[in-house]
Amino acid sequence: FAPNGNVTREQLATMLYRYAQSLGMSTRTNGDLSGFIDGGKTSAWAKDAMQWAIGCGLISGKGNGTVDPTGSATRAEVATIMQRMVRLIVQ
Repeated sequence: FAPNGNVTREQLATMLYRYAQSLGMSTRTNGDLSGFIDGGKTSAWAKDAMQWAIGCGLISGKGNGTVDPTGSATRAEVATIMQRMVRLIVQ
């Protein structure tokens, strides 16, 4: 599982999606991947999670019309996404 490897944005979304499910949170919110140039590059196993993460505002595009699902998440992106996740849990 490459414990020392980088985490991709779709992997992070999937982990948080499954964590939200384990907390009993609703994961029915669906964002639109087709609004991103590379939304179709999202792996099949991560599609539901990425749609949820986009729909509830955890993950947003990178400013150039991409969501970069298979790109590595930077430390800043992870910090921002985690802050948004905490806000979502507390609601």
